Amino acid sequence: MSFRSVLLASALLGVRALPTQPEARAPSNSNKVIIQLFEWTWDSIAAECRDFIGPAGYGYVQVSPPQETITGGQWWTDYQPVSYTLSGKRGDRNAFANMVATCHAAGVGVIADTIWNHMAGIDSGTGTAGSSFTHYDYPGTYQIQDFHHCGLESGDDIVNYSSRQEVQTCELVNLADLATDTEYVRGRLAQYGNDLLSLGVDGFRLDAAKHIASDDIANIMGRLSFRPYVTQEVIYGDGEPITPSEYTKNGDVQEFRYTHTIKDAFLNSGIQQLFDLESKGWVPGSSANVFVTNHDTERNGDSLNHNSPNNAYVTATIFSLAHPYGTPSILSSYQFSNNDDGAPNGGYGTCAADGGGLNGWLCQHRWLAIRNMVAFRNTVGTGELNYWISPQSQQIAFGRGAAGFVALNNADYEWSQTFTTPLPNGRYCDVIGAEVVNGVCTGTSYTVSGGTFYGTVPARSSLAIHVNARV
Repeated sequence: MSFRSVLLASALLGVRALPTQPEARAPSNSNKVIIQLFEWTWDSIAAECRDFIGPAGYGYVQVSPPQETITGGQWWTDYQPVSYTLSGKRGDRNAFANMVATCHAAGVGVIADTIWNHMAGIDSGTGTAGSSFTHYDYPGTYQIQDFHHCGLESGDDIVNYSSRQEVQTCELVNLADLATDTEYVRGRLAQYGNDLLSLGVDGFRLDAAKHIASDDIANIMGRLSFRPYVTQEVIYGDGEPITPSEYTKNGDVQEFRYTHTIKDAFLNSGIQQLFDLESKGWVPGSSANVFVTNHDTERNGDSLNHNSPNNAYVTATIFSLAHPYGTPSILSSYQFSNNDDGAPNGGYGTCAADGGGLNGWLCQHRWLAIRNMVAFRNTVGTGELNYWISPQSQQIAFGRGAAGFVALNNADYEWSQTFTTPLPNGRYCDVIGAEVVNGVCTGTSYTVSGGTFYGTVPARSSLAIHVNARV
């Protein structure tokens, strides 16, 4: 029996019914915040999990696609698979397995950026593990019949996003589009997914999920050995037939309308509009994976980024970690002069002890305000949003349960007033610019008495206090 026949038979035998409800938003940890360590090698992720990510209270690390890809120094080569051999620019199978184990030992789960939609977008070549291929022939994995050949546009590339058929059966920028509606392809993708799960991976970020029918994803997930956390890249488009809500049955959806709204609010229209995000017609917060920026949007201008003016990127990230809507992801990336630039330093991520990056890396996940707001989010948990005030369009403040309070000032002048807070009486360290060391706040602190405190929020900045930062 051929390899294809064996795989197809095992796939058919292994189909399981999906649960009627998706899994919990994040796999199992009480800490939910995800770091996207974009383009980091497996060895450097392992070291960062052990030395910083675990102790800082992050819940998960999202890692770059682990499978064999086309060669090249550009970042996007990581998104053109050649085989499902776990060997590439980030490291080999052993290094990947060691990274997962090391992160788990530090209390950090691992989410793998996973590509089920397509293979390579070039005519032929040799991959990072030595596999030879052509556009529609990947020996031992796929042949020409395993791909969609839509015939709807010249060259089969997607042009018309108002056509569901075209978006899901034509090619995204020439990337060979897998026939995910066929038994063999579904079984092969599930086999790859199960291989990652066998190494301890806790979840998948499904790249280009919008270009795969939601039912196809559901079928593939039904073949997995267990139900992992899943977040799906489904970019909303006005008037388009494919919508993010179609995919919530499979797990979380990356809510790009959140990203666009955050950019507009902090740069233009005002942050006052950010009170009730559940009423905006997006996917429910319980099914949303949200971010201020990711690897695509920091390059294409669809979001804030670390170069945004007036401290908007940091202040928006503080908001994202303070507000209860969605499961937040934090991008940790690198400096680049060209949108194609791959990782610096051979991909080995390096950060300074004081929170900055080294060797071209930015290490946003170590920035003081961001890492301290991760602790804020862990502390407030599922606490309800309360005590909201907004004296003008660029100033907001709110509490979370009885455990935390934050005020954000996106105006060009400081904001001073008496705030009403759910926190109990006590003195609290403002974790935006300081932290508690040996019971002492290294910067500004505030005294809550009778449910109020008088505070000053600097221009284009924030303050945040919580019960685990009491001094």
